[in-house]
Amino acid sequence: MRFVAVLFTCFCVAQAEEMGVLRKLSENKLAPMPGLPSCIAMAVESGDPSKGPSVIVFKGTPGCSIPWHMHTPTEHVMIVSGSARMEMMGGGSATLGPGGYAMMPGKHVHQFTCTSACTAFVYSDGAFDIHYVDANGKEITPDVALAKKK
Repeated sequence: MRFVAVLFTCFCVAQAEEMGVLRKLSENKLAPMPGLPSCIAMAVESGDPSKGPSVIVFKGTPGCSIPWHMHTPTEHVMIVSGSARMEMMGGGSATLGPGGYAMMPGKHVHQFTCTSACTAFVYSDGAFDIHYVDANGKEITPDVALAKKK
């Protein structure tokens, strides 16, 4: 399986965490990230997503969709504002609003769509990566996955 590493070089990693982190949502400098749809903007709240556990905040526009994909680590998502549809391949689906929570074990295929403008936090318990898959669960490149959503 070809791993698609997500690069966070364009994001400001949280200040020295040994002092703790305090930040208003409005203070984040959200930016698009290569390998994700352009309708998603993200910022790192704490940790280093390229090396280990981290917390990321992201905003998505209405209808913005991250097609079928999986991550090596476990992913926890909590909706802050708006609403989003979470779908698990071969499993359940739900539309979540503020305070809604989803947990996807490592390598569990899922997709995410903002049903209205949405903001959410993502906690990853290991280095964050993303692997897109087709409807049969076979890994595909980000270019192929994201082209289908345009």
